[in-house]
Formats: sequence, C-alpha cells, structure tokens
Amino acid sequence: MTDESAAPRRSPPRPEDFPHLVRQTLRFRDLDPQNHVNNAVFVTFLEAGRVPLLRDPRYGMWIDGATYVQARLIIDYLAEIHYPGDVVIGTRVARVGTSSLTFDQAVFSGDRCAGLATSTLVMLDRDTRKPRPLPADLAARLRAGGGAVPEVG
Repeated sequence: MTDESAAPRRSPPRPEDFPHLVRQTLRFRDLDPQNHVNNAVFVTFLEAGRVPLLRDPRYGMWIDGATYVQARLIIDYLAEIHYPGDVVIGTRVARVGTSSLTFDQAVFSGDRCAGLATSTLVMLDRDTRKPRPLPADLAARLRAGGGAVPEVG
C-alpha cells in the first residue's frame, strides 16, 4: 500500500478551468461548531454542480428508463469556507466509461479553491437497478467535449 499523502500536490485549479460553473449561497445552517462550513456540506455543493448537467434537457444526459447513482466520491479539503458568502462549483467530465461518468469538480470560495473532488456516477436501468450502458451517441458527444458537456444539437 502506498502513502498517498507523500504524493506531490498539484496546483489548485481556477474557476475558468471548468466549463460548467454553478453558484450556491452559503446558509447559516452549513456551519459546524468550528464556525466554518462543515465538511459534509461539500458533498451537497458537489451534487449541486453535477445535477444541472444531468437534468438539463439541453445536455441530453437524462435518459428515459435510467437513473444515475453515485459509485465513488473522493474529496480533498484544501481550505475553510466561512459564512456569509457564496461558493462556485466547477464541473467537467474527466472520463466516460461503458456505463459510468467520472467528473472532476472543485469548490471555490472567493479566489481560493477550497476543495477538489472526483465523482463517479453509474447509469442504472430504472427497473432492473443494474448498470446500463450509456447511449453510444451520448458517450461519443461527451468524449468529444473535452471536459465540457456539449448541448444537444
């Protein structure tokens, strides 16, 4: 087993490195006893960055008879976030598998990257609850998008 903490840390990304950005207003309830945004709230931020891509009909990612489930989530916490304010969540497609999508995401507070995440979702058949291949046209469009989710068109 390797010690991942020994790996060199890459430079944090900037919002402009992500083709899809979502802004969320912080809520007082997001705070924990240390008076910063609780680490579990980062998961909510990441979801808020992905769901518009998955659900917006312009992107054609929501497939009749299918749904997405989160299979893996890796988060690196880089900085505290304090109330009040907003965060910006950047999202890009990192990998397109047979039945899975992996997103690179980042949470920005002001001019700082407060967190990085890799999120893998698997498309399931809504009835059987088994993995279902992504439609070939969707997979090809996502692979050609270079991290962006192109509009259907």
